[in-house]
Amino acid sequence: MNVAIIGAGNVGSALGRSWAKAGHTIIYGVRNPHGGKTQPPSFAGASSRLIPDAVRAGDVVVLATPWNAIKDVASQLGDTKGRIIVDCTNPLALNSEGSLGLELGSTTSGAEEIQKLLPAAHVVKAFNTYGWENFGNSAYPGYGDLRPVMFHCGDSDEAKEVVAKLAADLGFEPVDTGGLGMARSLEPLALLWIRLAIREGRNPNFVWGRLRRESPATD
Repeated sequence: MNVAIIGAGNVGSALGRSWAKAGHTIIYGVRNPHGGKTQPPSFAGASSRLIPDAVRAGDVVVLATPWNAIKDVASQLGDTKGRIIVDCTNPLALNSEGSLGLELGSTTSGAEEIQKLLPAAHVVKAFNTYGWENFGNSAYPGYGDLRPVMFHCGDSDEAKEVVAKLAADLGFEPVDTGGLGMARSLEPLALLWIRLAIREGRNPNFVWGRLRRESPATD
């Protein structure tokens, strides 16, 4: 699969390297492929192009930029009609007391706002509930027999199936949480992860898991 990643920071770099190891072709979308402040990592299976060229070449487009860059990035994507857009961002902001919180209230989400910016695309929220450190090992995230879950949501079942495959390729158990409105739950879950990581000495080496209990025998 051709995966276009917009954003060459920690998240975009970690996801790109791992998907490349899983056999995908990675195309980083940048403002200037030949120079500039932010350049994508160099590894086998990766290339860089101007943002709209990367979008055209990708079967999937992954948004891995800071939240405050989303409006600018969305305006540069070009034609996104029918495109699968994976939103890895979180609308984080410092409140008046200096504590980290979510910029948006409970009546919308970052993913829904991106869908408004790109109304003809199929936006799927995913890869937002952990730090980039947990995306670095293709096919096996390193948590023993437990498969970490990757929650995702979106309004297109077909788009979610594609994103679930990308999550499974990294060793995660994909968990479909429903329509795109469920991003209103997934983004606070990311904030919880961040706050726990900070409380534990800024240790990012934990993820969410799902334990299933066998149904009790009935008489």
